[in-house]
Amino acid sequence: MRVGVIANRLVLVDGDTAVDIERASKGRFPADPERLFDTWDSLAEWAASAEPDGERLPLDQLQNPVPAPRQVFGIGANYLDHVEEAASARGHVGDVKALLPKDPMIFTKFRTSLSGPHDAIQLPSRNVDWEVELVVVMGRRAERVAEKDAWDHVAGLTVGQDISERVLQLAGIAPQISMGKSFPGFGPLGPVLVTPDALDDPDDLELGCTLNGRVMQKARTSGMIFSVAELIAYISTICPLLPGDLIFTGTSGGVGLFRKPPVYLKPGDTLVSWVKGIGELRNPVTAGHGYSAEDNSQNNQTGE
Repeated sequence: MRVGVIANRLVLVDGDTAVDIERASKGRFPADPERLFDTWDSLAEWAASAEPDGERLPLDQLQNPVPAPRQVFGIGANYLDHVEEAASARGHVGDVKALLPKDPMIFTKFRTSLSGPHDAIQLPSRNVDWEVELVVVMGRRAERVAEKDAWDHVAGLTVGQDISERVLQLAGIAPQISMGKSFPGFGPLGPVLVTPDALDDPDDLELGCTLNGRVMQKARTSGMIFSVAELIAYISTICPLLPGDLIFTGTSGGVGLFRKPPVYLKPGDTLVSWVKGIGELRNPVTAGHGYSAEDNSQNNQTGE
């Protein structure tokens, strides 16, 4: 099943078009995206055999499929190549595997940072970076869940960008990770929510991003240090995961911060992010409040 949001109403995506869920189900299921998980199991059962008729909607107006999660978790340092690039940039010498976290490194993104698959990324500064990620959407409450049962609590998967203002993120004695990743528009999501059974192997998906047509990141989710199931099991030992909660599962190598010289987003850029089998985000980059149009020479490394 593939579920999206168009004109702030839930839609069932079928091929290159979508149908309004409330209308197609004759009122059985709600139109409000915030009520998506109230009847999730029944909706999935209906969608498996439904042959909905009615108006077919184009997909170019898809919005954030999960606009109001109660909790948003982010995972840091969850791909070996990302750990390696960070270690190299910081002059680490020796076995990088010794730097791997023993437990998942968790922060939060505040939900006001979330946006849609085509929304603009408004820059507050010249130090904004990209991080393409697979995003898990919970479908059932998960508390002290065993790893073997973790996927049973997942509603679906979507594509996300964990946009990051690097100066704020790394400032101070205690880095402000959550604040540096929570400016408005710093969490593009979409284009749809895809149930795990619609994917050949939800633990092994290609993901990546391009900046102005140049590939900046490309990896497979099987390269995660902590898998989706391990992340759910770990987080649920600390706090309950609730229906609709998001887990940004971490990014691979290729971010702008660790390039030589560093590369950051600038107005006029286009950032395209994808997870194969789910879809892609295409986000234009614009100047936001606080952005200074001073020298952007460090950004001219994107192969334009």
